[in-house]
Amino acid sequence: MNSDIEISAELERALIDSVEAGFAEQLAFTRRMVEFRSLRGDESELQAFFHQALQQRGYEVESFGMDRELIERHPGGSKWSDTHSSAPIVVGTHHPREERGRSLILQGHVDVVPTGPQSCWERDPFAGEIDGQWMYGRGAGDMKAGCAANLFALDALRRIGLQPAARVHIQSVVEEESTGNGALMAHLRGYRADAALVPEPEGEQLVRANVGVLWFQVMVRGLPVHVHTMGEGGNAIDGAYRLIGALRELEQQWNERKVDHPLFAELAHPINLNIGKIEGGDWASSVPCWCRVDCRISLYPGVDADSAAKQISDCIAAFAASDPLLSEFPPELTFNGFYAEGYVLEPGSQAEAVLARAHRAVFGRELETMVSPAYLDARVYALYDRIPALCYGPVAKNVHGYDEAVDLDSLKEITKAMALFIAQWCKTEPVAAEGPGGQG
Repeated sequence: MNSDIEISAELERALIDSVEAGFAEQLAFTRRMVEFRSLRGDESELQAFFHQALQQRGYEVESFGMDRELIERHPGGSKWSDTHSSAPIVVGTHHPREERGRSLILQGHVDVVPTGPQSCWERDPFAGEIDGQWMYGRGAGDMKAGCAANLFALDALRRIGLQPAARVHIQSVVEEESTGNGALMAHLRGYRADAALVPEPEGEQLVRANVGVLWFQVMVRGLPVHVHTMGEGGNAIDGAYRLIGALRELEQQWNERKVDHPLFAELAHPINLNIGKIEGGDWASSVPCWCRVDCRISLYPGVDADSAAKQISDCIAAFAASDPLLSEFPPELTFNGFYAEGYVLEPGSQAEAVLARAHRAVFGRELETMVSPAYLDARVYALYDRIPALCYGPVAKNVHGYDEAVDLDSLKEITKAMALFIAQWCKTEPVAAEGPGGQG
């Protein structure tokens, strides 16, 4: 037996049974989280709820705001905008009586993306409705189920009279969907550990690598005239569409470079440019003099955010110089959100071995890995803490789409694997008599 990656069969069975025993309560808690409309900037009420849940369990709890100056000085800080959330970051800390195991960060985010027209949903996006094995709602999968699992995996230990024999930070952050600055703020606050586990809905797989992401906005100007003389004007919306074509060419060039990034070489289209929002013009019978385009593009791990931003800027400038309208009215480029680099989870860490063993014990199969063409907060721990950053969570569907849902059967099994991982990684000790957080 390798004592670093195995726990006793008795403890394994007791923890699995404990998760089962507490799963109804876990579902109720998850559903309550989904009921909060925690869109960007509106997460404070949910964070207060999570703060209270941590306090009730006896953890040492801190809530703190974003420090814009610190974030902007850090190389991993994303760009600030008027829509940046001011909701607090919440961290609960478990202190053992004796530090015998390895410390751990358990992180989740509570911010969610907009629902789109609610008439297109079959169910209320903020009700947490359960139908069969699925819980529906915006954020049910991404990632309120994971936030709740962080708590309830620890609860499973406590239910059998045990707690981690190591320091554990349970972090609930915001801004994951727009900048990643929430996780970075927890880092800047000084929270550190030997490994991090982020239960994003990754289909019961471990993320081996993920892309970086840039958000940018382009303002295109034109010349307004009445449509009866439109040939004398300059249509900013038409100009924006031509500019998008040039950005699509840059996207294609970046995708062709996947051969230089072996982990992404098998993906058909690892670099995705999304034209996420367009607005412009003032009147249907006036040639529009403005058009604003919001974009998102990804970048391979190891690609510097500044160099990628320069390529975008150069692309826009070069196209504008060749375009009759845009050469006269140069577009204005602003980076206004994600400015984050990707990461690779190098194989061979002890943390991955422990998680693989826990996964195998629960699912009866080997842990598979994947690469993600999306942003993940795990980048903070991989790039700046330089610790194993394990992004691993349940099956979900329609993430960022209509009728988003998390698979409850999968969630239960993932919570079991998380509980086993915590028990082995952190080791265990009897619950402290003075409180479940192990204070004193």
